[in-house]
Amino acid sequence: MIIPVILSGGAGTRLWPVSRRARPKPFMKLADGESLAQKTLQRALAVSDTGEVLTITNRDYYFLTRDEYARCEEADPDKMHFLLEPCGRNTAPAVLMAAQALLERDSDATLLVLPADHLIRDLAAFETAVEAAEDLADEGWLVTFGIPPLQPETGFGYIRAGEALNEQAWQVERFVEKPDLATARAYLQSGNYQWNSGMFCFRADVLLDTARRHAIELYQACRASWQNTARERIPVELDPDTFAAVPDISIDYALMEKAENRAVVRAGFDWSDVGSWTAVSELTEQDDDGNRLLGKTITIDSRNCYIQTDDHHLVAAVGVEDLVIVETGDCVLVSHKERVQDVKQVVDQLKGWEDDAAVHHKTTFRPWGSFTVLQDAERFKVKRLTVKPGGILSLQRHQHRSEHWTVVSGIADVRIGDEQRQVHPNESVYVPMGELHRLANNTDQPLELIEVQCGEYLGEDDIERLEDIYNRF
Repeated sequence: MIIPVILSGGAGTRLWPVSRRARPKPFMKLADGESLAQKTLQRALAVSDTGEVLTITNRDYYFLTRDEYARCEEADPDKMHFLLEPCGRNTAPAVLMAAQALLERDSDATLLVLPADHLIRDLAAFETAVEAAEDLADEGWLVTFGIPPLQPETGFGYIRAGEALNEQAWQVERFVEKPDLATARAYLQSGNYQWNSGMFCFRADVLLDTARRHAIELYQACRASWQNTARERIPVELDPDTFAAVPDISIDYALMEKAENRAVVRAGFDWSDVGSWTAVSELTEQDDDGNRLLGKTITIDSRNCYIQTDDHHLVAAVGVEDLVIVETGDCVLVSHKERVQDVKQVVDQLKGWEDDAAVHHKTTFRPWGSFTVLQDAERFKVKRLTVKPGGILSLQRHQHRSEHWTVVSGIADVRIGDEQRQVHPNESVYVPMGELHRLANNTDQPLELIEVQCGEYLGEDDIERLEDIYNRF
């Protein structure tokens, strides 16, 4: 039984300002309105034998991921399973934890490991490659998918193919690191190298046995973490203390470079890791001047540019060429096309400044909905809150600020102290500093309101939660 395992997370710093730590690359909306996470789930469901999918992600991304999956009509919520990591420990621990989880349910379980931030559009060819990989996995091979190189790419690792197993698969002779340009050209000309896609297929028992033989410290640490995890909980949250002690290492370094039973299946499908703004721009049609435009834009005497803006702001480009311009409401990126790989340096500098733009967007998503900061001043902050149907904020209080809520649309069920009341459009309530309060939307329509905070400290960490249906404490 093949079970897709989706690895969701990552920083995606080269795609700032759209990808940020609080909402990384898998949750980016592409030109068609779907996210990479949605597309990965659709791809996983196309090859899942049972309709079941296991997703491994950070606890902070659980609700984001769940909401993205809910937009996929083919997904059965009861068959969407999650392992939540308390901290990042790279791909090897994530996959080993998944293998243990699936092996407990089925001794013949086969994992198909799919990163959530890849884009594949030829699903028929993808399914054909997965079938070939599953056949090899049944024979005990650890299978990876190789992408025939289209150009001398220095941003990917490579796989050197060895003895042929069939027309579509070879033994892996060796994995090689990201090369310099001259080496990448030699790899391309030789015809013996493929890009390392980071996707895998193997039986759970074979993977764990390989880890026991070649990475005993990693194997034992993952085993201990799994044994200490409360596996009856839904979703399953990995034990924080023992998981933090697991070595931080990729599956390539830990296992694939050491194992003997390694195979590579040549991918006959299109593939992109959407790793730069160049890759993103290629998903949008170009106009007669070579410009690729997404959102509210004007170009005058401008050529070969990629411009992306949100729905509320206009970007006008006059007399420019070969630029990438990305606007998100609170930040603007302007880069020459040849320097897009250096965007991550912007994020590094923002982190050095401890600037929140490295982490959060102007709009922040929560399990109950979202809020957008409209103005942030020294002693007051103005937000627009959107509470989705059935959304309930935690029962909470603040020690350093008061709040004023004005309902714009929908009906709010409000508790302030011991008083409960409904608040309708064009009505307001006041939440004194230190008072217990809760906001809920018990209707089937979104609730929109404006929140004005006043006080000496307005940080998001000034929240004392006493009850929370989402278990955020």
